[in-house]
Amino acid sequence: MAGRGRAEQVQSPREFYGEELRLRREAAGLTQSELGERVICSGSLIAHFEAGRRKPRPDLAERLDAALGTEGFFVRMLRTLDTFRFADHFAAAADAEQLATVIEEYAPILVPGILQTEAYARAVFRAYQPQAHPDELETKVVNRLRRADILTDHASPHVWVILGENVLGTAVGGPAVMAEQLRHVAALGRSGRVLTQVVPRSVGAHGAMGSMLSLMRFADEPDLAYVEGTHTGVLHDDPAVVGRCRYAYDLARAAALPPEASLALLETAAEEYDHEH
Repeated sequence: MAGRGRAEQVQSPREFYGEELRLRREAAGLTQSELGERVICSGSLIAHFEAGRRKPRPDLAERLDAALGTEGFFVRMLRTLDTFRFADHFAAAADAEQLATVIEEYAPILVPGILQTEAYARAVFRAYQPQAHPDELETKVVNRLRRADILTDHASPHVWVILGENVLGTAVGGPAVMAEQLRHVAALGRSGRVLTQVVPRSVGAHGAMGSMLSLMRFADEPDLAYVEGTHTGVLHDDPAVVGRCRYAYDLARAAALPPEASLALLETAAEEYDHEH
């Protein structure tokens, strides 16, 4: 197609995808809002796709193909859009995370990826894939650390993290790694960048203890919930499911220590790990 010139040589796969969507939408004589109505999403989400900031989920790509008569083009092109950066089950959640205005995490065993230090992330990946090539391992670590770039902007998103106390007691990478990791989380909490709470073991059972849970809010889109297990994860957009996940998160929040007590607990645990090494 005409109109791209030299820019095509430096386009990312997402930018190419977005430009193709824009060109074919314009050829069909549709505005972003009109296309959004046909494929059951907002015009602003179409704008995100066209700017390369976000990629459609497979079912939405199918609707784009149907609305624009592109015979499966946008579904096929999904395979080129950076899915190698993250596990397949997390790719869509990673996209959403970068656009969220509020992120709320509950983690029962591991520090959430967005808060992990380099050494902690490396230990997690090594445990999951002990036979992985060192280069592959380092790529995974780098990609995980890049997710934390959104924390450098105090304007957005607002991040609220609830940790099960088992997170503090699971010595990922050994005492030195854990001391650094827990201090990192505490420092983010002390800075006001991340609101952090801990659910003590003494609470016993509570509504969110079964799995890792992430809730995401957006300026112009419905809330999403991401639930993850071992090598699996599901991103939910059904309002009923998201509502149940939010209720589970609220139960964990009600069971958690206040932020100041939680930060003190993190710092005490870090000191105890210091003594171990």
